[in-house]
Amino acid sequence: MLCISRGPLSALQAYKQRMGWTFEWASSAESEFNFDLGVSPHMTELDPEARHNFTQPPGAEGHAGLSNFALLNGEVYHAYSCYSRGLEAFNAGYALLDRAPRGRNEDCPE
Repeated sequence: MLCISRGPLSALQAYKQRMGWTFEWASSAESEFNFDLGVSPHMTELDPEARHNFTQPPGAEGHAGLSNFALLNGEVYHAYSCYSRGLEAFNAGYALLDRAPRGRNEDCPE
């Protein structure tokens, strides 16, 4: 597993050390990685076609995403990505809220 964030690597490493984490963590700050995977729109371009998760207008500068890549014969393949509700399995708090009387207390879509 490798986690990637847009922050500077020095800040990520300092936070990782403070938290006592041992997983690999890289920075995509100097690359197009987040933009290519649809988790960060180019907000400065004011692009009306920009999409988060390739489907919806972005609501912020960046969102969480989970991607899976495979290495085969020296080639890297993007095998899978999920965003938004697809990430809920990794956040136990949502599962608990879903069982509460008012759930997440979200507005229901029309």
